[in-house]
Amino acid sequence: MMSDQRVDKLWGGRFSESTDAFVEAFTASVNFDRRLYRHDIEGSKAHARMLAHVGVLSDRECDDIVEGLDAILDEIERGGFEWSVSLEDVHMNIEARLTARIGAAGKKLHTGRSRNDQVATDIRLWLRDEIDGILVVIARARSALLDLAEREAATIMPGFTHLQVAMPITFGHHLLAWYEMLSRDSARLRDARRRINVMPLGAAALAGTTYPIDRHYTAQLLGFEGVAANSLDAVSDRDFAIETCAAAALIMTHLSRMSEEMILWASAQFGFVELPDRFCTGSSIMPQKKNPDVPELLRGKTGRVNGDLISLLTLMKGQPLAYNKDNQEDKEPLFDAVDTVRDSLRVFADMVPAIEPRRERMRAAAMQGYATATDLADYLVRKGVPFRDAHEVVGKAVRYGIERHLDLSELPLDELQGFSDQIGPDVFDVLTLEGSVAARGHYGGTAPDAVRARIREARAALENE
Repeated sequence: MMSDQRVDKLWGGRFSESTDAFVEAFTASVNFDRRLYRHDIEGSKAHARMLAHVGVLSDRECDDIVEGLDAILDEIERGGFEWSVSLEDVHMNIEARLTARIGAAGKKLHTGRSRNDQVATDIRLWLRDEIDGILVVIARARSALLDLAEREAATIMPGFTHLQVAMPITFGHHLLAWYEMLSRDSARLRDARRRINVMPLGAAALAGTTYPIDRHYTAQLLGFEGVAANSLDAVSDRDFAIETCAAAALIMTHLSRMSEEMILWASAQFGFVELPDRFCTGSSIMPQKKNPDVPELLRGKTGRVNGDLISLLTLMKGQPLAYNKDNQEDKEPLFDAVDTVRDSLRVFADMVPAIEPRRERMRAAAMQGYATATDLADYLVRKGVPFRDAHEVVGKAVRYGIERHLDLSELPLDELQGFSDQIGPDVFDVLTLEGSVAARGHYGGTAPDAVRARIREARAALENE
């Protein structure tokens, strides 16, 4: 005989005793997966309509289920829905409430499906919407970068390698490098979305169902582009979640690199930019401090998204087919990665238009470090000097300038000619910052005209996405 101590569960027929209270709380996921409620209801309504379409449910039963689910959605949205840990997850909570509202028809909703394919479908529906929202924010950030780059297309600053002054560039050109990073991020997310937009519903627990379901009909109702080809893979695959976290980690890595530059540039030692007060905080002890907290937090939050990616990779690495309870642990890192990257992009997009360049400081910094030395070497090559010889000549000229605390452009012509008889009066055309920048206006170049041309091209592409 069955023990009267057994608690009624929707799956409890095979069990003779209640789940331990701590185990019940330990295995429950409703505290975090209930954020999938809207997509769970959306998927259940489509499943019910498909069951009616193939004759498993009557039209009346389908209507009762859909109306009941709509009423539950309204309860949840209004905050009147009571979530129960004893019902484990978002799916069982909604199904139990549906049955309580409409009776026996509610018990028929789960015909031909399992929580395994149900949760996989819910996550894909949720993630599809989240990516669409993130793409909107990325587009706003990219547009803000183009606006700032256009204003600063001719603003000269030093370009760095190894954080040492390398060549003069323009601030607009530097900002376009940030734009390219975010453009690749956007493309990666769009590409990942295609693989997300495949429906696993119909795989049931792992081997499909004996009911005459129409998966393509359900997929059409839910806006999926296709259906999963293998039922085992459909319920156990989390590649799409890992891929999204990988894309999020790259986005955060890019934001972190940009933030690091903003932090450096806003320091007294650089003084290249002024960050608006609303994105900074002060010190509790030092009255003069203006701390770049937003860029610092963007840099810091990168670590947690990287951790989310590693969590998912580690979660999946040892799992046999098909579904395992381990997969319950996929949601929290995925939710965290998506939330973090969306919020980080939003604050970045808000901050970029408010950055105030300090153009004179940038220009003065470009005068340090002999930034036009390569231009002098190229000048000599155009005069017929082999590049390696030109390199050595300019290296000696730089050492001479260092000893006299003079830039190459400040050395008298006769002293420059002492290093090579190929140097003429026209050398000063290439030793100015403007001349140096203008000379590199070819592919991906930093010249103002090249920057503006790339901005026009980028704006057109952005509008067509």
